[in-house]
Amino acid sequence: MSLKNTWLFPIGYCDAAEPWQLGFQDAATPMMQGIIDLHHDIFFFLIIILIFVLWMLVRALWHFHYKRNPIPERIVHGTTIEIIWTIFPSIILMFIAIPSFALLYSMDEVVDPTITIKAIGHQRYWTYEYSDYNSSDEQSLTFDSYMIPEDDLELGQLRLLEVDNRVVVPAKTHLRMIITSADVLHSWAVPSLGVKCDAVPGRLNQTSIFIKREGVYYGQCSELCGTNHAFMPIVVEAVSLDDYVSWISNKLD
Repeated sequence: MSLKNTWLFPIGYCDAAEPWQLGFQDAATPMMQGIIDLHHDIFFFLIIILIFVLWMLVRALWHFHYKRNPIPERIVHGTTIEIIWTIFPSIILMFIAIPSFALLYSMDEVVDPTITIKAIGHQRYWTYEYSDYNSSDEQSLTFDSYMIPEDDLELGQLRLLEVDNRVVVPAKTHLRMIITSADVLHSWAVPSLGVKCDAVPGRLNQTSIFIKREGVYYGQCSELCGTNHAFMPIVVEAVSLDDYVSWISNKLD
């Protein structure tokens, strides 16, 4: 279980949802860090625009009050002001578009992966296949991941987020997730990893992940998929390469 963050005294990473949370979870991948940085950049422009609009409204209310200015000046056209309010928004949009397009293209790029994992959505569980470890004589490493009922939770486990079989991956390794569904629409989403990919029946979607640090990352199905949609959690555990090799060896035995 990951430690929580406090605003004044950060004691660890926030890799799961918290009560009344407003901000993002801590980034564990370059993509999520890029999403957070883009959000902060756009929020800066939002604050500037908000202050300017509020200043214009207050100034108009003050100067055009009927007691101070009974006969207001009538302005029909203003070429200068029209040019300004056309150019400045365009410049702001350009400053927003350039980093957002760069982030969008980088999210679609799939780097040559070291490990490929296939996630298959079911009502109400996930199936994972590690196809890199199969041979012609046996099936790939496959297991199902169900949510642990509330009555079976152990101390420290998160309600509605803990599963019986976690997705174990090595940290600092290029991963490829292939995502599909066996019944209805699902969505494989882990906020700390910056991943939200739809699971569509009969179609394979893929996304690239590079986890920068070890930890346990929690997510949920983020597509309304019917009754008990809220009971399809996702848990990704990033470990060292040696621990990952040991885990794979135990699974294959």
